[in-house]
Amino acid sequence: MSSSVSVPRLVIAAPSSGSGKTTVATGLMAAFAARGLAVSPHKVGPDYIDPGYHSLATGRLGRNLDAYLCGPELIGPLFAHGSRGCDIAVVEGVMGMYDGAAGEGELASTAHVAKLLRAPVVLVVDASSQSRSVAALVHGFASWDPEVRVGGVILNKVASDRHEELLREALDAAGVPVLGVLRRVAQVDTPSRHLGLVPVAERRGAAVEAVAAMGAQVAEGCDLAALEALARTAGAVPGGSAAWTPEPVPTDHPTRSVEGRGPVVAVAGGSAFTFSYAEHTELLSAAGAEVVTFDPLRDEQLPPDTSGLVIGGGFPEVYAGELAANEPLRKAVSELALSGAPVAAECAGLLYLCRELDGLPMCGVLDASARMSERLTLGYRDAVAVGDSSLAVAGTRMRGHEFHRTVVEPGAGAAPAWGVRAPARRVEGFVQQGVHASYLHTHWASQPGVARRFVERCRTS
Repeated sequence: MSSSVSVPRLVIAAPSSGSGKTTVATGLMAAFAARGLAVSPHKVGPDYIDPGYHSLATGRLGRNLDAYLCGPELIGPLFAHGSRGCDIAVVEGVMGMYDGAAGEGELASTAHVAKLLRAPVVLVVDASSQSRSVAALVHGFASWDPEVRVGGVILNKVASDRHEELLREALDAAGVPVLGVLRRVAQVDTPSRHLGLVPVAERRGAAVEAVAAMGAQVAEGCDLAALEALARTAGAVPGGSAAWTPEPVPTDHPTRSVEGRGPVVAVAGGSAFTFSYAEHTELLSAAGAEVVTFDPLRDEQLPPDTSGLVIGGGFPEVYAGELAANEPLRKAVSELALSGAPVAAECAGLLYLCRELDGLPMCGVLDASARMSERLTLGYRDAVAVGDSSLAVAGTRMRGHEFHRTVVEPGAGAAPAWGVRAPARRVEGFVQQGVHASYLHTHWASQPGVARRFVERCRTS
């Protein structure tokens, strides 16, 4: 197996969303894994759903590489952390290859991350409505930034042998190798809804079949040997072998209690709460917590001895009826929050803590009402903690991402969690006793102190 600083790697990019990146990236992961390779799966940007499919394809945790949320300086270390012990890494891009954080130039784009990783790019092109023009398109993407190395193309939605012949002729003249061709008739169905693909946790059986089909499609239509050879041309990751670690620096306070057991931190999971970064639970564990997952759709009580609660994102609006019906757990969450125990809630977690969601009763921790909306709220946010909370001290700056179709109408009794500095100045979220609830999804690797502060509050609350 390769060391994390030299692990072969590919970045799968596209001219635009909808070109087939997820199918190709997931299928390539599955195809490499089927050849006996240990594959490290990664996703550019804040997306929580695609990494679930990547995990099915590889048997390893899917991890995000987000240069906005974590900063460019952490991309190499986070990649090294995730790819440790692997033979090859596949990084799925986001949106169009050069599309990044709005108004921030290349920041957080697929091209930016490819440069930070010194990784060759494979461009996935939807060829369904073009022939010779494909060469101009690929030439433009390959030459736009000379620091981005497009090593080949995978043609998607090719109609026929004759169509493939025309495309190959055009790309031969452009000097860009064709590393795969996927036919239009063989597209794999991956159902979507209002916030993207349906998460793996909600359709595990069908998702396993879909990932297997993607792997078979890519193995049949792509030159896996050539793709692996291209991956081996990647340069050394800047930063050398300095992999990110969740462990606190040696000068920090001891992470374990005298009795040898840390506080129990319950983390919501199951079909309703699927949005979570792998590094969050790693940070909590490294800070000394005993992390226990529970399912708010099925479990009627919190795990025994719960001292703190983390409720991430997901789709509570889809499961509002079932969440409302689990009255014993709603009561347990409310009692824990009212006791002053630390509670960290993001987006879906915020909705779950409200008094009601679309008229159905939720936990009632916050005097606020939530409802579905036609308007999509989407984008990166630059935020600063307004006051002290179980997560952060006042003035702590973090970057977040908002992605929802709901509206929360607050009542009284809670202070805001964040002052959002960009794109527009406003306050957001709730801080109430030990509760920190907000729409912002944050990546704690950028501020590992928040996990340590949370666990310490769990010890002392």
